[in-house]
Amino acid sequence: MTPLLLLFLLISFSVESSAQSSALKQDDFLGPVQCLAKNFTRESCDLVFCPPWQRCINGRCTCKPANLCPTEGVAPVCSHGNKQLRSYCQAMAVSCRTQNPVMSHFGGTCTAEQPKFSASVERGTGVVKLFVPGTGNTGNTGNTGSTGGSGEEVLVCEELWDMAAANVACKENGHPLGAASTGTVSYTSLKSYHSNQQLPGKCVSIRCQGYENSLAECVIYDKVNPDNGNVAMATCVQTPEEECDFRCVSGKCVSLSQTCDGVDDCGDRSDEMCCKKCRNEAFRCSTGVCLRKEAVGDGQIDCLGGEDESKKHTKTETLFTPPTNTEYTSPENETKITRAHLESRLSCGVPKTTGVSDEDEEELMPRRRFRRLVGGQPTTPTQIQWQVAIEMNRRFHCGGAYIGGCWVITAAHCIGPNPSLSVTDAAAAQDGQTLPKPRLSAFMVKLSLWKRSRAQDSTDIVPVHDVHVHPQYNPSTRENDIALVQLQTLPMTEECLTDNPAVSPVCVPWTTRLFHPNHTCTISGWGQSTGGRPSQVLQWANVRLIEDCDRLYGGSFKPGMLCAGDLDGSVDACQGDNGGPLVCEDELGVSYLWGIVSWGRGCGRPRSPGVYTQVAHYFEWIRARTGWSSVTRFNS
Repeated sequence: MTPLLLLFLLISFSVESSAQSSALKQDDFLGPVQCLAKNFTRESCDLVFCPPWQRCINGRCTCKPANLCPTEGVAPVCSHGNKQLRSYCQAMAVSCRTQNPVMSHFGGTCTAEQPKFSASVERGTGVVKLFVPGTGNTGNTGNTGSTGGSGEEVLVCEELWDMAAANVACKENGHPLGAASTGTVSYTSLKSYHSNQQLPGKCVSIRCQGYENSLAECVIYDKVNPDNGNVAMATCVQTPEEECDFRCVSGKCVSLSQTCDGVDDCGDRSDEMCCKKCRNEAFRCSTGVCLRKEAVGDGQIDCLGGEDESKKHTKTETLFTPPTNTEYTSPENETKITRAHLESRLSCGVPKTTGVSDEDEEELMPRRRFRRLVGGQPTTPTQIQWQVAIEMNRRFHCGGAYIGGCWVITAAHCIGPNPSLSVTDAAAAQDGQTLPKPRLSAFMVKLSLWKRSRAQDSTDIVPVHDVHVHPQYNPSTRENDIALVQLQTLPMTEECLTDNPAVSPVCVPWTTRLFHPNHTCTISGWGQSTGGRPSQVLQWANVRLIEDCDRLYGGSFKPGMLCAGDLDGSVDACQGDNGGPLVCEDELGVSYLWGIVSWGRGCGRPRSPGVYTQVAHYFEWIRARTGWSSVTRFNS
């Protein structure tokens, strides 16, 4: 073994041992170990949203090209390179790709003569000083600072100063691990210390999220006089500590008391990603991520399930009242504007309000006579607006879910090889041979269908342009039992159906961590009822998500599968519901296609819940074939 290889192995062992020992040091807040071992950071979009200048690919936030940022309704930005950028999002996109600060300040002009933003951590005292250029946006161009030109040198006020901001200040000044500690110092004593120098007479408050490369990218609040108050200081990390309570993914050490408090002490947010509960009134998302208490009810969704903006979680006493911010444009508000624009591109998961015709009302009255899916009940004619029926050779064949544009998701066994394959065909499929697709002309998709055998006024009937069966679908085991149905466009247009108030798409989830065991979700379909006959009208039922289904099904339960129902067998999907949707709703009332009816051990049997294809497991495959705009409101 070469000395270089031996040294590499010793270093790797040391880092791994340190990480393991840090993970084992837990308290009532931090954990569990299995989560910590995954090294989640702010870029782990299985747990958190990507900012608008990034997109989620394979569970990681990656930098977008700047030209994909919206430009409507946003303020221009001046860069350190004297280049005018259209928005804060564009500046952050460039900064993301180069890992260097790009933004100087908001403003409509950007010339070489104009002073640029700068920040420093003073040696000896650790006091943080800024030069903030005048923007020219509001007429407040500021004073002439020591560097000349429009702007002013200021200190940072004590209010809002925390480790997240200190990390940014230290990184900006050449310390990649950020701040070792934060603190404040009396402005009066600081003046005495600088008796022979002119000290800035004003300070600004700063709020950082932690992802910024410069304090210029943080929210800067209006200048005030420090008077007899305190101003901010920071001590930057010089060398990483060998022993610590919690080692961040970045390598920085923090104490256990700094984890799960809603503040990004690590600089990569790894101290807030795996929490059993939160300290200091921070807010815990269902994914185990802790947010600042000020994030609750601020108008921006931070938890994947939207619970931080849900009315039942919003408490008036926790709402954040920031300092005034009239002189400086707020990056936080700019980000909200950009996110709102991106998320408005796709409207999914919220049914449209529709009326029911008199004829349909009369049909609904005797609905007690209709036979039900196991444990279900009849829907109203336009209740499940993403439910589709797939016909084959003019006969009902399977269910499916409309996800927007020209796309429907269903089970692969509904489209690909028939579930009752011959032994020869099954063996060929297992050997990886491509089996012929059914003729596309044999398929027809019906949207807003209520009665199984008869269309209603709102029903759209659309031919199929193409089908995409998952390339690893195994008909013998039902692994990868998912398919995309591409609808045929209308003549001379790129649309597949005219605007229909009774048809809405369901959202496609990008992470398997969005919903958790015991969450109540909805199944729907025209499958067999308790009596064993197919339902004549669309049925629905509530089911619970069940964990550890491999204990019930053993080796038959594969990755990419989930199960739902009641273990007593009182509610279940059945034959005829195949390919239909299992839909879960988040805290804000947005519905996601969580599963596709795949297989089961009979119908309504105790300890034999229905097995579904887990849609989020196949997000990248779905996105690759449908495009970004057709699959998700977030992280795109």
